[in-house]
Amino acid sequence: MTRVTSPVLDGAVADIRTKRVWDAHRSGDGARFLVDGIWPPGVRHDSLRIVLWVREAAPGHELMKWFRRHPDDWEEFRKRYFAELDADPSGWAPIARQARLGPVTLIYAMKDRRHNNAVALAEYLADQV
Repeated sequence: MTRVTSPVLDGAVADIRTKRVWDAHRSGDGARFLVDGIWPPGVRHDSLRIVLWVREAAPGHELMKWFRRHPDDWEEFRKRYFAELDADPSGWAPIARQARLGPVTLIYAMKDRRHNNAVALAEYLADQV
């Protein structure tokens, strides 16, 4: 699990976490959002205990295709992904609204726990809330 914190307007701290879809649900997860563009194979909808599947917040198909070919270029992936997020805030806005109210957990399926869209999105959101 990755955890990112960010100061918010009232002086509190936003608590944004990331977990793989196969990690156990915990009561402290807060509102859980699936942030992948496609549903994880073999995972039942009710098993994730998510508030919302926010596929609009996932990286675009072309960017994910590029990242699969260049997995070591994390910084470039983040730069391109953040540009996509800047271009369309409507995809991540529901998560940001919830993060202002309490903890949120971004759920993802990638194997790499440190270099994936949920970790990048958590970092991006920390600057938005």
